[in-house]
Amino acid sequence: MNLLVSRKEKSNKKLGEGIKVPHTLVIISLIILFVSIATYIVPGGAYEKVVNEAGKTVVVDGSFKYVENQPQGLFQVLQAPVQGIIDGAEIIAFLFIVGGAFNLISKTKAIDFGIVNIVNVFKGKEILIIPIITFIFSLGGAVFGMYEESVPFVAILVPLMLALGYDSIMAVGVTYLACALGFSSAMLNPFTVGIAQSIAEIPMFSGIEYRTIIWVITTTVGTLFLMMYATKIKKNPEFSPVYESDKIKRENLTNFGEDKDGFTFAHKIILSLLALCIGIIVWGVLTQGFWIPQIAAVFLVTGLASGIIGRLSGDEMADAFIEGAKGMIGAAIMIGFARAIVIIAENASIIDTILYNLAGVIGKLPPLLAACIMYPIQMFINFFVGSGSGQAALTMPILAPLGDLIGISRQLTVLIFQFGDGFSNVIFPTSGILIACLGIAGVPFGKWLKWVMPLQGILFVLAITFITIGSLIGWA
Repeated sequence: MNLLVSRKEKSNKKLGEGIKVPHTLVIISLIILFVSIATYIVPGGAYEKVVNEAGKTVVVDGSFKYVENQPQGLFQVLQAPVQGIIDGAEIIAFLFIVGGAFNLISKTKAIDFGIVNIVNVFKGKEILIIPIITFIFSLGGAVFGMYEESVPFVAILVPLMLALGYDSIMAVGVTYLACALGFSSAMLNPFTVGIAQSIAEIPMFSGIEYRTIIWVITTTVGTLFLMMYATKIKKNPEFSPVYESDKIKRENLTNFGEDKDGFTFAHKIILSLLALCIGIIVWGVLTQGFWIPQIAAVFLVTGLASGIIGRLSGDEMADAFIEGAKGMIGAAIMIGFARAIVIIAENASIIDTILYNLAGVIGKLPPLLAACIMYPIQMFINFFVGSGSGQAALTMPILAPLGDLIGISRQLTVLIFQFGDGFSNVIFPTSGILIACLGIAGVPFGKWLKWVMPLQGILFVLAITFITIGSLIGWA
C-alpha cells in the first residue's frame, strides 16, 4: 500500500466555492518574480559581521553601509532554482530517504494492521488522540527545538488520521503545526531562546515562567482549533479541502478491519521496529546531537529491516523504495524554488538594507507601538531567513540595543523574535520543512494556506497581547 502517491496539485481545483487555488509552484514563481524586480529598486547594503565568543557569526550594530547594488537579471533568476536545489540538498535527500523507507515499510502491510488496532482502541473517542499528539509535539518544539524531526512523523500519521475519520491536513496539523506552536512559544528551545538570549546578553533561559504560560495558552488554542476542525470533518468529510485526494488514500485502508487473521507475528515485529526507530530518533536528538543525516539513516535501516522481516524480495524492496522516493520529487522541486527566493535577495545584497531601514522606522516609535511593530517586521525577515539560529544572529545584535534606546527590555525583544520566527513558518513557502511536510502528506500549499490562515490570525492577536502584557509589566 502506498498512501502517499496522490501528491499532484491541480491549479484548476477549487478550495471552497468560487476560489481557485494556484499550484504551489505558481505561487512561488510569482514571489520570485516580485523579489527579482525588487532587486532593481532596493539599494544594496551590508552590515559588518564578526564571530562572537560562542562561535556564532553576528552583525555589528551600527556598521551598516550601502554597497553597489546587484540587480538580478533573467539569467541570474533562472539559475537561482538550481542553486536552491543545491543549497537544499540535505533536506531533499532526507525526503527521498524517508519517502522510500516509509513506502518500504508500508508494503509489508504492518502499518495498516497497526492502524486498525489503534482505531479500535479509540473507537467512539477518536477526538482524544488529537490533544495527546499535539501537546507531545508542541512540547518537543518548546524544549529541544523539534522542527525538522516532524517530517517522518507526518508520513506515519497520514494513514492514522484518515482511518480515524479525519484528513491529511490533520496529520500535518498535529505534527508540524504542533512543533511550530511549541517552537514559537518555547521556554527552553536552545536554537532560538538560547542563542537569542546569549546574543542579547541576558541570563540563559531566563523568563521561563512567563514563557511557560505563553506555551500552555498557545498550544491549547492550537489544539482547540484542530479539534474543532476534526469534529467538522468527522461529521462531513466533504468539508475537507483535500477530500478528493484523500478518497484515493482511504480506499487503500478499507477491508483491513475484517482481516484480523492477516495481522501476523512479522507485522508485530515491524511495528516494534518502527516504535524503536522513533525512540532512537528522540534519544539521538536529545542526547547525541542527531540531525537530518542521522535521522534519515535510522529510518533507512528501519525500512530495510522491515522489508526483510516482511519477506519482500530484493526487487520488491528496490521497487518500493524507488516508488516512495519518486513521490517526493514534487516537494523537492518546491524546496529548490522556494530557496531561490532567498538566493536572489542575498545575491542582490538587499536583505541587510531592508533590515537597516526597518530598524530606523522602529526607533522613531513609542515603546509599546514599537514592540508591536517589531513582531510583523520579524515575520517579514523570517520570510528570507528561515533558520531560527541564523535569524537570531542577524537581528538580535541590532534589535536588542535598539530596544534599549526606546525602552523595550531585551527579554521582550527575544520574545518578539521567537514569535516572528516561529508562527510565520506555517505560512511561508520559503520554509523548506513546511513544503516537505505538505509534500509527504499530499496537501497543496494553497489549500494549506487557506486552512491555516484563521489560526494564524488568532495567533497574531495572541502574540500582540502577550507582547503588550510584557511591555506593560516591564518584563525583564
